Amino acid sequence: MTARIRPDLSAIPAYVAGRSQPDLVKLASNETTFGPLPSVVKAIAEQTELINRYPDNANTELRAAIAAYVGVTPDRVAVGCGSVALCQELVLITCDNPADEVVFAWRSFEAYPIVTRVGNATAVQVPLTADHTHDLTAMAAAITEHTKLIFVCNPNNPTGTLVGEAELTAFLDAVPEHILIVLDEAYFEYVRREDRTNGVELGRGRPNVVVLRTFSKAYGLAGLRVGYAVGEPEIITALLKVHVPFSVNRLAQAAAVASLEVESELLERTDHVVAERDRMAAALRAAGYEVSASEANFVWLPLGAASAAFGEASAAAGVLVRPYGTDGVRVTAGTAAENDLFLAFASAPETVATFLS
Repeated sequence: MTARIRPDLSAIPAYVAGRSQPDLVKLASNETTFGPLPSVVKAIAEQTELINRYPDNANTELRAAIAAYVGVTPDRVAVGCGSVALCQELVLITCDNPADEVVFAWRSFEAYPIVTRVGNATAVQVPLTADHTHDLTAMAAAITEHTKLIFVCNPNNPTGTLVGEAELTAFLDAVPEHILIVLDEAYFEYVRREDRTNGVELGRGRPNVVVLRTFSKAYGLAGLRVGYAVGEPEIITALLKVHVPFSVNRLAQAAAVASLEVESELLERTDHVVAERDRMAAALRAAGYEVSASEANFVWLPLGAASAAFGEASAAAGVLVRPYGTDGVRVTAGTAAENDLFLAFASAPETVATFLS
């Protein structure tokens, strides 16, 4: 006889990461092509000499550095093993009954329905608008007496679309104060629109707003797994109670602190990524594709039922991209050479004839 586990886990899908294959270009996981700066590498190397010791479970130095960076006090900052860990912890601190509901747009970050069900809550998925953007009006209408948590991924992953400040502010004001709203800003550093939102600023004076950001994308630390939440001290205290002890290792903590110290230099790199993103979008539109206006480090191709086949054809051409069911394909902006290889495939007459006819 095997040990008994929760019977509902058999119906919960495991998180699926973007494919990797050593001999192929990988534009499937929204990683940055830039490695850490030398000062960050040095900080990591120094900590390897201490890996026989546990990391600081309270993340004291890192929380202080993040607090100074975003302009809050350290008691308003929590750190997690990537922002996705904080997503699950936010479900754990708000939901304690299968009837509790977590509202989010769909399609959005693939982890939302998984962490919701792992937290034994009910997912309420609200379709995106025709232009692949959060339908905040419909999300507000989806709120019930059972709603405990709302995720707003802005810019949205995988479509790259952004909800502007005025629309998002109106939504925050419309949501009842007892419901926690999570503004997931994993791609914040790539936004260039004039009406870009800053969740930390919008959250000031709104006790039910939490902002998530990460060091995995623009800071190039995806392999070390460190993200952070900014919110009211009471929420942060609750997060610390469900936090897996020592889950943010000492290398990650040191690298994140060092990254903030050279933040301006690191974020200059995002200009190159944005330029490549926009170049890719323009080339794809010229070839006849519909391309959402992206404010992240990727572009979205709403190819519907052809998505999986397009992904396989791209892999055969040497480039891994990320198909999402029958919704579309997400393509990360890589180096110019990597992007050129993908564009050569996507704009080839036979590809256009197959997928756009």
